[in-house]
This record gives sequence, structure tokens and C-alpha cells, in this order.
Amino acid sequence: MNVAVKEMEHAEFVLRDEPMAKHTSWRVGGRADLFFKPTKAEDLQAFLASLPESTPLTWIGLGSNVLVRDGGIRGAVISTGKLSRELLKLDDNRVKASAGLPCASLARRCARWGLGPAAFFAGIPGSFGGAMAMNAGAYGGETWDALESVETIDRHGTLRSRQRSEYTIGYRSVSGVQGEWFLGGTLKLSPQADAEAAKIKSLLQKRSQSQPLGQRSAGSVFRNPQEHYAGELIEAAGLKGAQVGGAMVSDKHANFIINTGNASATEIEQLIDKIRAEVAAQFDVNLELEVRVLGERLRGDA
Repeated sequence: MNVAVKEMEHAEFVLRDEPMAKHTSWRVGGRADLFFKPTKAEDLQAFLASLPESTPLTWIGLGSNVLVRDGGIRGAVISTGKLSRELLKLDDNRVKASAGLPCASLARRCARWGLGPAAFFAGIPGSFGGAMAMNAGAYGGETWDALESVETIDRHGTLRSRQRSEYTIGYRSVSGVQGEWFLGGTLKLSPQADAEAAKIKSLLQKRSQSQPLGQRSAGSVFRNPQEHYAGELIEAAGLKGAQVGGAMVSDKHANFIINTGNASATEIEQLIDKIRAEVAAQFDVNLELEVRVLGERLRGDA
């Protein structure tokens, strides 16, 4: 797809035919027609204003919760991972976080301020923008539990402030306003004394012991079904260590798939399908994806 971009001040930072494997934590994925990683909201506004209305848009954060297929992504990919990483304390119990802020940084700063509950953010591997988009959660907490309002941008570059009441929030899902993307949000918290710092330390230790940190993965692959944990079902199905090509179910946590070094997105997706089929056959449970699958398959792939 040949995507035209009108003249813009920062056009030299727009990458064409960019390998998405460079921008995802699984380190797989085909090429994007256009790729833009702005550092300022003003640059993002200019880029959006330069795009034809017909150009498809795909948004990612730090690339930790996505699987980009080997055929790549048509249109433009916008990564918010380099946007401002600000966290402002507005008053005694309210903070404003920007989309590019890593969730772990949000947890630590709120702990220093004695505000919570925010320690669970230490268990979310991505950015705050991505966490808002999917209502990410960990260790019993969810992003939208404390969100009061959000800042958004539409494909024309228009900025808006939205209230929580304008969205419908579910388990790992957010719906409501269409055609806008999150640039930041205001959280209403409460005093937590020193408990949050101790809790963060405990959660990080637990995460290190139970998850394959430092390996090429995308975090939890499947949502936890009602009354079950996805990892326990996968392990009970005998799938720990199962492989398709270079993709392997982690032997440390069965709800993680590892790229052992040379996996393709197709192999990861085939392993996902194998896991779902086995768990459905053995336990009559349909596992739903937590990761987002983006882009096109290579021609000839099933």
C-alpha cells in the first residue's frame, strides 16, 4: 500500500516500510507502511493532520501486548512509547499521568507520595497509555479502578478531555467513544502511608519468581476465564514447554509464550491456536486472548 503523507514539519521522522519486529516485545512482525514515534503531542497532531482520511491507523504503546503478523500492517502505525513520561501530583489525592509513562514508574512515584492503591501497576509491563486502552491489571487491581478522566486525540489531531462515565469498562476491555486514542489520564487515589512501597517490592519479587522476565514474550497471552486461571489450565493440559517452531510455552508460567530466538509471528499464532484447542477439548473452556493480534498474514499462511 502506497501511503501519501502531506508536507509536515517533522516528516523526516516518519519511517516507511518499517519492520515491526523492532518495536514489539516478542520481536516478531512484518513491516508497517508508515511508522511514527512522536516525542511531543504537537508532533503527533501535525502527523495526524498530514494523513489522508482514508489511511488506516494502528496505535501501540511499548509493544508489550501485541502480536504483529508476518504480513505487516497497512496504513500508519503510531507508537506512543516516546511521548512525554510525565506524572504530576495535582492535589492531595489526584495525579495526572501521560500515555508514555511506564506503569512501573507510575507505581513507584505514587508509593513515594504515599498514594494508592497503585502498587499493582508494577506488575503491568507496558505503558500507561496501553494500560488505559485495555484496562490492564495485575494482582487484583485494574487501571480504570481509579481513573477519573482521560485526555484523548482523534485522527485529525483534536485534543479532548473525557469523563470516566463516557466509557463502559469491563475485564480487560474499554468501550465507548470511538475514533479517539488515550494520551493521558487523571487518577483519584488515597493516602496509603508506607504500605505501597513494601507492596511494590513484594509484587516485583513475586513477578520475578513466577514470570519469564528478560525473555522475548508479550506478557499474559490469555485472559483468565471465570473461576479459572489461564496458566493453570494450560499447565494442566500438559502444554508447558510445548513448541511450534521457535515459539514455546514458558516452563515458568504457562500463560506466557516465549520467542526462543527465531520464532515467526505465524508460529506464535499457531501455538496460540494449539493451546486454545487443547484447553477446550480437555476442560470445555474457551480461552480468550489478552494480547492484540494486528496486521495481515503472509500470503499462503492459514
